[in-house]
Amino acid sequence: MKLSEIKKHLASLKTIAFQLPNGDLVPNHFHVTEVGRVTKNFIDCGGTVRNEEVANFQLWEEDDYDHRLHPEKLTNIIELSEKVLNIADLDIEVEYQGATIGKYGLDFNGTNFVLTATKTDCLAKDNCGIPQEKPKMKLAQIQTQNACSPESGCC
Repeated sequence: MKLSEIKKHLASLKTIAFQLPNGDLVPNHFHVTEVGRVTKNFIDCGGTVRNEEVANFQLWEEDDYDHRLHPEKLTNIIELSEKVLNIADLDIEVEYQGATIGKYGLDFNGTNFVLTATKTDCLAKDNCGIPQEKPKMKLAQIQTQNACSPESGCC
């Protein structure tokens, strides 16, 4: 989800809720402690220089159970961050504390913002000797010579 999309969704909401990939909701007294621009410059294992940039939200919760972040307040935080940090309409990543800090993508299901699981990946598979995915075939489609059939008694 991009910054423009979250602002569009926030404009139609009365309350904000974030849902974890397992379906649980982030406690409703969460804070968005950071909205920022994260730039990652790196070299992948194939030697290619890469640059990534995302908008980053950090969700945090504490024992202040009466705290509620309202949609217009989050919109204001986002717009201030865009202006002061010169953030473009970037994809959003969300950090949230579980057993360790987790990094998630963001989606919207019509009611809640949904934290989506992210995965690592090799960006240079062709240089690393990683085989391309093998085609999936049904065993019934595989033709073999001199194969024994279940009725032949050879198995």
